[in-house]
Amino acid sequence: MAAFIPFLKSPPRVAVLRLQGMIVAGGRMSGGLSDAALAPVVEKAFRKGRPVAVALAVNSPGGSPVQSALIAARIRRLAEEKKLPVHAFVEDVAASGGYWLATAADDIWVDASSVVGSIGVISAGFGFPEFLARHGIERRVHTAGRSKSFLDPFRPEKAEDVARLMAILDPVHEAFKAQVRSRRGGRLASGDLFTGDIWVGQAAVDQGLADGLGHMVPKLKALYGDKVRLVPYGVKKPFLQRFGGRLLGAAMDEIEERALWARYGV
Repeated sequence: MAAFIPFLKSPPRVAVLRLQGMIVAGGRMSGGLSDAALAPVVEKAFRKGRPVAVALAVNSPGGSPVQSALIAARIRRLAEEKKLPVHAFVEDVAASGGYWLATAADDIWVDASSVVGSIGVISAGFGFPEFLARHGIERRVHTAGRSKSFLDPFRPEKAEDVARLMAILDPVHEAFKAQVRSRRGGRLASGDLFTGDIWVGQAAVDQGLADGLGHMVPKLKALYGDKVRLVPYGVKKPFLQRFGGRLLGAAMDEIEERALWARYGV
């Protein structure tokens, strides 16, 4: 008679969702993080294999505030639907939109050298009016609608244009602050954390922007046992990027992304 083999319980699974790179308003071919590119990956992370939790590996200097909001909202909807805890682990940087993504988690863990924060909104550009005048170049602009040449870089900056730009940036900043307050609640330290400043490691924990110093593997083992199985999920890079090809648009995107990373010393 064959020996009876009791049912063996499989080790707990934690889906690991990698959120790395600039957050962009593009689709799957852009190479950055966008809601369109991440949607199937996020869905799979929450639904496949009955995970006990989802971990976010965050390493992003930020980017589009709308895409940040869409991605974070998707993570929260699935977390509530599936009743799964979400843990964020910051690697080099979770700044600006990258921190917005981290706030989708129930707790945030950082390395002692992680850069966190930059809760603000920025618009940057260049102005060339004197260059054109010096070289005898005439700028000709004709618009139907007086606001169409708003912040034209080839004309002197106007105070009314700056005021209108701030009227655009301020509501976005308010939405960012509301996200942080709603997700971090009473954990935030007193004082103004929404100036666009950044904190490193323990300082971010002291400000309530993170919950402690910790790395993914030991922390998840402490939470779910030594036999926990980590299952990675992430967006594959576009074909041309994987094999080193660069179209002009992709090259410009990479220059912009490198400049964004450089703001945080990485």
